[in-house]
Amino acid sequence: MSWPLASFLILALALAGGFAWYEHSRPSSRTVAIVASLAALATLGRIAFAPLPSVKPTTDIVLIAGFVLGGPPGFAVGAVAAIASNIVFGQGPWTPWQMLAWGMVGLLGAGLRRRRARPIPRLVMALICAAAGFAYGLVLNFYTFVTFTGQHSLAQFLVIEGAAFSFDLAHAVGNFVFFLAFGPALVRALQRFRLRMDVQWGLAAGASLLLAFVCVGAAGVVAPTPTTAQAATPPSARAVAYLARVQNADGGFGLGPGQPSSQLASAWVVIGLAAAGQQPSAINRDGHTAVSWIRAHLGQLAGAGDLERTILALAAARAPLGSLLARLRADQRVDGSVGEQSNLTAFAILALRAAHAGGVRTAAAWLAHAQNRDGGFSFGVRGDPSDVDDTAAALEALSAASAPAEVLARGRAFLLASENRDGGFPQEPGGASNAQSSAWAVQALVAVRAPPQRPLAYLRARLTSSGAVRYAAGVTLTPVWVTAEALAAFAREPLPIGAVA
Repeated sequence: MSWPLASFLILALALAGGFAWYEHSRPSSRTVAIVASLAALATLGRIAFAPLPSVKPTTDIVLIAGFVLGGPPGFAVGAVAAIASNIVFGQGPWTPWQMLAWGMVGLLGAGLRRRRARPIPRLVMALICAAAGFAYGLVLNFYTFVTFTGQHSLAQFLVIEGAAFSFDLAHAVGNFVFFLAFGPALVRALQRFRLRMDVQWGLAAGASLLLAFVCVGAAGVVAPTPTTAQAATPPSARAVAYLARVQNADGGFGLGPGQPSSQLASAWVVIGLAAAGQQPSAINRDGHTAVSWIRAHLGQLAGAGDLERTILALAAARAPLGSLLARLRADQRVDGSVGEQSNLTAFAILALRAAHAGGVRTAAAWLAHAQNRDGGFSFGVRGDPSDVDDTAAALEALSAASAPAEVLARGRAFLLASENRDGGFPQEPGGASNAQSSAWAVQALVAVRAPPQRPLAYLRARLTSSGAVRYAAGVTLTPVWVTAEALAAFAREPLPIGAVA
């Protein structure tokens, strides 16, 4: 068998394996959309900088995609960007090698995310992107080597490497500069997507229990008008009954009815049930509970957000935390923040309180300092635009940590000013109301002792006869995460965090 044929077979198997992995991960419709968007961005980046040989932001975008979204999406972004951009630059036998090279860069990013114990400094990430440029060049140089008709020897490969060094160096330097210019902003934006679109958070008010919820791709029903008997049933009871019906046979919950159980969905539902005063173990299938499923699949956790959510779920169910707390503490910086992000730091405060652990005071001090001038909070750092969801999360965490009254008052004023005429709340001020943001706002308003009646009325108007909650007025889809989020808001008497640890 010839060198080109053998290498092509290995290449084909690698690409097939990468795409099979991506399909096996069952990405949600929103993940597919962001993968396509990032691949398009990487493609345009390559085209825009075509006049500068080897200088392109594509490698940075692919690495960041893998770093934030994980291995399968990162691989897909890299591979799709290669084949899409070659529509302009020309397809050929080099295209599969470029697909593999950039796909591997996405996997490198995912590996960094899984292995990191602390946030990676900006300069270090820029150097990693530069190294990824050399790694990409190594794969393409190997392609040249295997298709070379001369002698296939180490000396010949080193000659090819030497001839390509100036191009690889330009690629690496470009990657370094590009990451310093836009890398951190793209990382924050994608992290916002990961928590907002794949998984959303909510917090039980007053006592600061985190309520989480999951986003499903296509679960939805058209609900008829409730009967008199149904309308007389408390909203929280109807929501609990709905969640019980969508529980899987293994005890866990999927991102949507009928989908495989996941840590994300299972933990969110456990916390939501506890926030409504329900024993999570009371919802089971043949003795299989969501808590038992969570504990049996802790190996799926990755990142501080996963740890925070799971700690809160297990604390709510009065289950052992094992090493989860130590892992979360390892993610907390000296200044008290987690990832230098308001969102993650707010959830860390609640998780640490649930575990009766230290570090709450420093985290709360950092979070209070991250408040914007308008009184709101952003997903990331101070200065980013304030939004309802992150402000609500921060207020619940700061209320639990006994933050200064001035901080809470300014946040309360921002929330009240963001309320729409229909009583609901938008994600971004000025936008359309939705059940998700309204449920967040209800819990935060209770935490800061403000009246939540109007947003509660908005939520009740979205409740269907099935017990699910519509995302917004005029929208027939009723995602599971909206129902789980609204559950704590309907309860209005959240479970004290000290009672669940």
